[in-house]
Amino acid sequence: MPKPIIELRHVNKYYSTSAPGSFFSRQQAKARVQALDNINLEIYPGEIFVIVGLSGSGKSTLLRTLNHLIPPEEGDVFFEQQSLTSLTPARLIALRRQHIGMVFQSFALFDERTVLDNVAFGLEVAGVEKAERHQRARLMLEKVGLAAVADQHPHQLSGGMQQRVGLARALVVNPSVLLMDEAFSALDPIIRREMQSLLLNLQAEHQRTVVFVTHDMEEALRLGSRIAIMEKGQLVQVGSPEALINAPATPYVRHFFAGVDVSRWQLAENYADVWPTH
Repeated sequence: MPKPIIELRHVNKYYSTSAPGSFFSRQQAKARVQALDNINLEIYPGEIFVIVGLSGSGKSTLLRTLNHLIPPEEGDVFFEQQSLTSLTPARLIALRRQHIGMVFQSFALFDERTVLDNVAFGLEVAGVEKAERHQRARLMLEKVGLAAVADQHPHQLSGGMQQRVGLARALVVNPSVLLMDEAFSALDPIIRREMQSLLLNLQAEHQRTVVFVTHDMEEALRLGSRIAIMEKGQLVQVGSPEALINAPATPYVRHFFAGVDVSRWQLAENYADVWPTH
């Protein structure tokens, strides 16, 4: 069994609605909203791990905890067996730049930059020379089908094309892990499915680890090697698609499959070749 590339141990995160600057003791803090509740989780190299939950379930908070954009208040996060808490701010920034890419629901592109320079941005920050970063950015734009618009600006592109630019920007630095927060949810259904297909094709070419947040179970089933269901900051159930469908742990988990065609996964005898598990 491979070692996890990311591991969370007893991770807790609290949010306060109090006025800025107010003081909370440890006991008072625990009375606040708990966004993450004792999360223990292992994510393995090469899998597409999908986090599903309703609004406010903690899924986006969990995703941002994986690279310490939101550090936990209790517990620890490990990347390749190294505690992120132990890293200096400079080393943590370097880890994000070199090993962990991120794609957001909002495209977060720089409109004053061309598409090419948007894709090359991470390489620029890393100090890669202009000629090399532009060459690598053009190759990535070819992979996502946007070579012809390299010299245009984001406002000239459709939403689906802008999200392809965002994906190319995240992938051009060749990260070990790609974090995707509701990355396709703002797109209309046809473009959304095209983006899912693109992600699966890129994954077949380069088996990086992808952690994908969504509220859409059909999307989760199409993309996920394993799926985690979240409710009120807790991991209710984690497993392969067929495990969740055939043995949902709670009515809440069962609710996510209402109206979804799950016949492909029901009572399957052997999914090892299709859905790798660890």
